[in-house]
Amino acid sequence: MFPIIPADSATASFPENDEGIFGYGTKGGPGGVLSITNLISNAGVVSSDVAGVGTVRRYLAATQYGGDKGIFGYGWDTPSRLSMTNLVSNTGVVSSDTTGVGTARTDLTACSYGEDKGLFGFGVDPTAYATAVTNLVSNAGVVATDTAGVGTARTGLGSCEYGGDKGIFGFGTDYAPTYAYVSITNLVSNAGVVASDQAATTGTARSALKACSYGGDKGIFGFGSSGSYISTTNLVSNAGVVASDVAGVGTGRGFVGATQYGGDKGIFGYGISGPTYYSITNLVSNVGVVASDVAGVGTARNGLAGCSFN
Repeated sequence: MFPIIPADSATASFPENDEGIFGYGTKGGPGGVLSITNLISNAGVVSSDVAGVGTVRRYLAATQYGGDKGIFGYGWDTPSRLSMTNLVSNTGVVSSDTTGVGTARTDLTACSYGEDKGLFGFGVDPTAYATAVTNLVSNAGVVATDTAGVGTARTGLGSCEYGGDKGIFGFGTDYAPTYAYVSITNLVSNAGVVASDQAATTGTARSALKACSYGGDKGIFGFGSSGSYISTTNLVSNAGVVASDVAGVGTGRGFVGATQYGGDKGIFGYGISGPTYYSITNLVSNVGVVASDVAGVGTARNGLAGCSFN
């Protein structure tokens, strides 16, 4: 007797990506803005610097798309805020600049949704005010025009996938005119629709943090600044619920990069604390436990972005 096949069994489901990439950022000082990248193996090992492709910039964002590829987008190359993007192939090769779509901005964030699409959101616009606009990324890596912002306009927030096909934006600061740290979150449906502000989480209000997915369907926010640099983390359940603070592990720092790797694990890397730039990394297990510092590989820098591929 043949097995009974469920009616929806033909629906494609992309596997979680196995490798990752950190890219761009600044090491400080004249000529310090970069376009270098560092690949991350499926064991969480970070490679040495790969020569940069595309316009040097910092405080950009990145997300996976298409099930096995990635995209870097937006950012800042003094004095200009940018809207250009660079696609990442399923072998980790970064392409040259693609003309930007949408509001040029910096200090934004990005996450995947719907299993094979992405979303850039929030940031600081050319008027130097926070914005909540978003831009959808198709499963072919095409960035759409601006979608009117939903929720509190802010910058320096983090975002990640959760629940397998949804996303979450969280934390940040309203930047101008009050520069208030917040702990609000906004859920993203599997159709890329951003929801209104959720009541403040129990986590520490902060900015300059990042987030990544882990465990296949959960997420984690980590690091940042609440007036001083911290390594606090907050887990995100597969229903998008943000947990209270977990005591920080590793060096407190901000403007780190973060991404999934190994299918169900995550990694935070690089960053800054005071005058010191770091290249250290902290691995995240498939149950959301953050490991102590791993000696850095590649150029110490901050304001970089990370995403998964393959």
